[in-house]
Amino acid sequence: MQDQEKLKLLARFRGISIAEGISFLVLLFIAMPLKYTMDMPDAVKYVGWAHGILFVLYVYILFPTSKKLSWSFRKTLVGLIAALLPFGPFLFDRKLKEEYRALRS
Repeated sequence: MQDQEKLKLLARFRGISIAEGISFLVLLFIAMPLKYTMDMPDAVKYVGWAHGILFVLYVYILFPTSKKLSWSFRKTLVGLIAALLPFGPFLFDRKLKEEYRALRS
């Protein structure tokens, strides 16, 4: 696989990862407090749906990306665990930035 294709795959995964991470934070720190302090359950309903779709997309894209970029089992597992933690996708993205820079040069 050429470096340009790898760059596209990595950029796509990073974009989904950041969107998933943001949706998780919005769900936890905005929608959930709105639901329980201001009796606004629709906030969780809609943000929860968006986050759920992004989470499924993240996991769906993680495995083919890891295979095509020859990630180790450990790195793939870390990527999967990152999606379960509130700031995980942002921490995992730090490692992905390094890989992206290496592919660009």
